[in-house]
Amino acid sequence: MTTGMWWFLGVAFGQLGLAALLLHTRSQEGPEPPPQALALLRGGPRAAVTVALVALHQRGAVAAGRRGTIRANGGAGRTHDPLQLGVHRSLQRALALRVLATRPTARQALDALSAELGSRGLLRPPGRLRAARLLLGSVPVTIGTGLVATGLSGPALAVGAVPVLAAAALFCVPPTTRAAHRLLANLRARHPLPTHRRAVTDGRDVLLYVALYGDPALALFLPHFSRDGGLLDRRRTGEEGYAGGRGRHPDGSACPGGMPE
Repeated sequence: MTTGMWWFLGVAFGQLGLAALLLHTRSQEGPEPPPQALALLRGGPRAAVTVALVALHQRGAVAAGRRGTIRANGGAGRTHDPLQLGVHRSLQRALALRVLATRPTARQALDALSAELGSRGLLRPPGRLRAARLLLGSVPVTIGTGLVATGLSGPALAVGAVPVLAAAALFCVPPTTRAAHRLLANLRARHPLPTHRRAVTDGRDVLLYVALYGDPALALFLPHFSRDGGLLDRRRTGEEGYAGGRGRHPDGSACPGGMPE
């Protein structure tokens, strides 16, 4: 392997190191996040909006519309929660969940909630995540350029594969951190999903179960509203989203991966 190729390898490892630094987070102790924040950690923006809709539905502020949509059903009630207010204000007409989560007022509230979780080290800031992924995407380009410039050889290919594989692994790091995973795991251990909805009588507990378990909790506690309003994802059952490492990143891509901290 030529000396010139070592320079390209050095640049590639430098890109990896800087990307890892951007992905590094430090968690802070604080009070337990509200259900909508827990849902955002577990399943992303749509999960958080779902919990907000359940809270609004408990007060009679929203109802299932036609063809799997949600419609407003009067005022938002006595709430100062920014996400619930943003979701309710977005329902000037009946909307599907996937559309509702992208409306400007709902999106603004979601961004504020994400920033709050980022400040606690539970979510990686989107700007740093995008910058890290840009650097990681440059690693294969750097190695490929080096191979073309210095000549292909077996040793160069073998050594060049190391940073490329490392970049691929880091590229799929989810937005949630290990601290978020520990938080969700501890809460699930303390609050296992009941086998019957009559075991839960407090509406706030329903919000917590929906935040922690998603579709199974929706089907248990609000089967008609969830089905008629299009809240249930018929493509999958069980857990999904950020916290499983299988959720979609802010840019829409989806892939598994570890979580450096």
